Amino acid sequence: MSLLNLHLKVWRQNGSQPGHFQDIEAPEIPDHASFLEMMDIVNERLISKGEDPVAFDHDCREGICGMCSMQINGVPHGPEKATTTCQLHMRKFRTGDTIWIEPFRARAFPVLKDLMVDRTAFDRIQQAGGFVTVRTGAPQDANALPIGKEVADAAMDAAECIGCGACVAACKNASAMLFVSAKAGQLNSLPQGQPEKDRRTLGMVRQMDKEGFGNCTNQYECEAACPKGISVRWITKLNRDYAIASVKEAFGNTPKVAGGGD
Repeated sequence: MSLLNLHLKVWRQNGSQPGHFQDIEAPEIPDHASFLEMMDIVNERLISKGEDPVAFDHDCREGICGMCSMQINGVPHGPEKATTTCQLHMRKFRTGDTIWIEPFRARAFPVLKDLMVDRTAFDRIQQAGGFVTVRTGAPQDANALPIGKEVADAAMDAAECIGCGACVAACKNASAMLFVSAKAGQLNSLPQGQPEKDRRTLGMVRQMDKEGFGNCTNQYECEAACPKGISVRWITKLNRDYAIASVKEAFGNTPKVAGGGD
């Protein structure tokens, strides 16, 4: 084990008030610590000096929940590809490094405090169609409806999205297309999701626009930043599904599904 002496430039902000970078020295940080453990050490030292700790989101710390969202040296989740902030370890840095730590930057993700942002816009997009209303039985009934391996594998690939928002933070337009395409595509691929496929697609895309996310310009920064490696091919599929659903709606063919809206 070796110890790192680091210089941190951490974004400090209280709600809608103007923010600023605070210089924080972080000496003797174990290189085997995770990035969040490093932040814990820094906060303990700040508290011991009577200063306010740095607010940041976290939960499972296992790369599953997507809560540990922060921009590290300008990159969502930091320098290691396909890794969440909580799974990033300090051995990826060198002693003497200066590390810039910021919240995700997007109008639809307003800063709550310091590194914490409000990502409930994602929740509202999910509520607009990211579900099925068909009765699928209890967990033990999962294999009652045979699904081809290719379809099942594709749906599982999309289901890997943890909703962290790295795709939004990486995009110059703050687009949420990768997130929406993964959440809609997962259900649109499966037979259980077919009855409300059109309503789901229209609802989620329109809610995304309502929340103020930008448009996709196909630069693939979202895929590069995604800690789960969600493919931009899902965006292509969403665009196709949306075009078809829009034409059906124009001709009055969008199905009305019980529990799914109007």
